[in-house]
Amino acid sequence: MASPLNRLLMFSVLMLLVASEFSPTACAEPALRIVTEELPPYNMTQDGQVTGMSTEVVQAVLKEIGIEASIQPMPWARAYELALNESNVLIYSIARTPAREELFHWVGAIAPTQWYIYSLAERPVKLNSLDDARGHQIATVNQDVGEQYLIAKGFRIGEELQSSTKYEHNYRKLKVDHVELWISNELNALYLTRQNGEDPEKVLIRSLPLPALTSQEGLSMAFSRGTPAQTVEKFRSGLETIRRNGVYDAIMRKWL
Repeated sequence: MASPLNRLLMFSVLMLLVASEFSPTACAEPALRIVTEELPPYNMTQDGQVTGMSTEVVQAVLKEIGIEASIQPMPWARAYELALNESNVLIYSIARTPAREELFHWVGAIAPTQWYIYSLAERPVKLNSLDDARGHQIATVNQDVGEQYLIAKGFRIGEELQSSTKYEHNYRKLKVDHVELWISNELNALYLTRQNGEDPEKVLIRSLPLPALTSQEGLSMAFSRGTPAQTVEKFRSGLETIRRNGVYDAIMRKWL
């Protein structure tokens, strides 16, 4: 027969187990994870720190709502996959398209965007329509909205589309004549050209504007579908607040 002391110890252990099973921490949601890619000047790593126009907007929202979370840059395909399949994942800068509409909880637009198919001034390619791009080699980024758009239009990876994991790879491909065309966000194309010490107005040709990717929404931040509604609403409210109080406009003036 157990002694009174042993019975007391056993009862205490049992109560601790019951308490831990029903405690808030035991049932807590996984920690917020923020993922992005290297897409200068929107999001990029400089001196070991994640910065950029969109990053500053996200950081301003975090400050406004009193949440601390680190930002993890990674290849876009990996970030996109995490946001599709894990809970409590915030992804930015992501284009909001009809194909993606039901895949995420959308917080709101955080940066302007325009898309073009580019060629080099020294090897210009005239395009009157997207169909004119067929038969040409086009640089894309794995799983980004430009590549997804072209695939939806019948272009194929490994045939017309030469897919990379980094945007700067595509600029280099265009420069060394590995591809004839480059589908890119305008600000990213201008930034990478200038980083290479060149004047984009002299080097790049806007062979074809892509109005289907150039929306008033711009680039957005969005949550994975498994994220609690209250978290999404908190971020929406924070974004609305920094738009009203001038913080968002100040960030845009700094970068544009």
